[in-house]
Amino acid sequence: MKKIIALFAIVSVFAFTACNNAAETEEAATETVEGAEAEAESLLDAAGDAVEAAADTVEAAAEAAGDAVEGAAEAAGDAVEGAAEAAEEMIK
Repeated sequence: MKKIIALFAIVSVFAFTACNNAAETEEAATETVEGAEAEAESLLDAAGDAVEAAADTVEAAAEAAGDAVEGAAEAAGDAVEGAAEAAEEMIK
């Protein structure tokens, strides 16, 4: 009978140890997942900011290109008018 009680005590100690280790492992896994989630969220925020900055840069470049095209068209129109006036002066 003493051997059975001793065996039961040893098995109980191993069971409690196993449960305790499992709980610690679960807590560590939870902390790891929470840390990874926070890091992923921060990376997503950074990516969103980068995309927004890129969109602003593209918008500014498009506006600058549009202004350049307008300026070139205006200069070409002025050059054509100047050439037409010069041609009229030559004809007179």
